[in-house]
Amino acid sequence: MLKSVVIIPTYKEIENVERMIRQVLSYSDNFHVLIVDDNSPDGTAECVKKLMVEFHDSLFLEERKGKMGLGTAYIHGFRWSLAKNYEYIFEMDCDFSHNPDDLSRLLTPIKDKKADFTIGSRYCKGGKVTNWPLDRIFMSYFASIYVRLILLIGIKDTTAGFKCYHRDVLSKIKLDNITFKGYAFQICMKYAALKHGFKVKEVPIIFTDRVKGESKMSSGIFKEAFYGVWKMRKMDV
Repeated sequence: MLKSVVIIPTYKEIENVERMIRQVLSYSDNFHVLIVDDNSPDGTAECVKKLMVEFHDSLFLEERKGKMGLGTAYIHGFRWSLAKNYEYIFEMDCDFSHNPDDLSRLLTPIKDKKADFTIGSRYCKGGKVTNWPLDRIFMSYFASIYVRLILLIGIKDTTAGFKCYHRDVLSKIKLDNITFKGYAFQICMKYAALKHGFKVKEVPIIFTDRVKGESKMSSGIFKEAFYGVWKMRKMDV
């Protein structure tokens, strides 16, 4: 069985993608990288293809026909990773808001059998956010409180998108039933894993807002999460 793959969805990440790939593939943990690109018009996929010549056994690309949302990109990546028999499956952003140096810290608790999935957490003890406006920090922090109250889960950073799963978690969750695209997707995956009895550990990280490229955030993503948590309580996941 192959060991670790890092799934990185991309849409217009030409300014970040090569540096991110090179950094992740430089570690001694021997991570593989799967880029799921949503037909970026800026040449992101073409850049990845050139790098695949150099990293032919550790870098992979899945191209989709259009911008279909973060959640569906991860679902696509999860299915690919399970089919390729990876044991540890990561998700992370391409914009360096998630520090690749933290990958091994997310992996260790699962390897040591102290958790089934881990979360790079901004809001557990030791975690923090930098380079974000204060209103964005407050919105994110109180959104996690809102989610905890409705779903009755103890996770501090419910919307976090930097995670590692043991393959058993993703094999058990009914991925077909999770159709959310943004923060709601991140919340639902955590909720589903806990419903199935899997153990979670939050690993403190320093989250830094992107420096290069453009944010994909929208008001629709917030609305989906706000109303979506009520739907999750009745979903078969």
